[in-house]
Amino acid sequence: QVQLVESGGGLVRPGGSLRLSCAASGRVFSFNDMGWYRQAPGKQRELVAVVSSGSRPRFNYADSVKGRFTISRDNTNSTMNTVTLQMNSLRPEDTAVYYCKTNARPRFGVPADDYWGQGTQVTVSS
Repeated sequence: QVQLVESGGGLVRPGGSLRLSCAASGRVFSFNDMGWYRQAPGKQRELVAVVSSGSRPRFNYADSVKGRFTISRDNTNSTMNTVTLQMNSLRPEDTAVYYCKTNARPRFGVPADDYWGQGTQVTVSS
C-alpha cells in the first residue's frame, strides 16, 4: 500500500512563493515518476510538473509554470520518496488544489499503478 502525504499549501499574494512537499511511503518494488497536478474550479486536472526516477531524472513542466516552478525529488530512502514543488512568482491563475501523484510498482512482475495524494489548496490573491 502506498500513502502520499502533502503539505505546504496556503494563501499567498501575487508574486509570492510557496513550497509544496509530498512524502510517498510504502513497501513497494519501485517508485517511478512523481509529480504535481492541479485542478482549478470548473477546470480539468492538469499536469504541473513531473520528475522521473533514477540517477539521471528527467523533468517536465507545464508551459504556464516554466521558469517559475521547480520540482525536485529525494529518493535515497527505498521505502519513502519525497517530491517538492518550489513555486515562485505566483499568479492568481495558479490558484487550484494541487495533487501529488506517484506511479509505483507494488512487487516485481506486477504492473505499476498511480497513487494520488489528498490535495492541498493553493490560493493566490491580494
